[in-house]
Amino acid sequence: MASTAKKVLRRKKIHLRIRKRIAGTVVRPRFNVFRSNKHLYAQLINDETGHTLVAASSKENGIAEQQISKVEQSKLVGQLLAKKAIEASIESVIFDRGGYLYHGRVKALAEGAREGGLKF
Repeated sequence: MASTAKKVLRRKKIHLRIRKRIAGTVVRPRFNVFRSNKHLYAQLINDETGHTLVAASSKENGIAEQQISKVEQSKLVGQLLAKKAIEASIESVIFDRGGYLYHGRVKALAEGAREGGLKF
């Protein structure tokens, strides 16, 4: 196995271990994170029905075109997601870091969402 395949497999195993304990509902959806090399994606998911309630990414609103670091882009994505969630009358979420370590872009996303008004 290549080293990248090992890293992906390790992250997936960690994510499954987290998902055993975390499930989103209509009242308190799961705040899921996916981090690619270029972009960051975040969703609020109702696991009872399997539907995405709100989503945001660094591709939206010209966030990626701005001349700022990916960590700063992540913070803007968190604030955008929080704004959309509050418009959809969602205030409280369960944070699912997706198997990623809680630092860097994932931490900035969470802090941006908290600044935007989400509680978790």
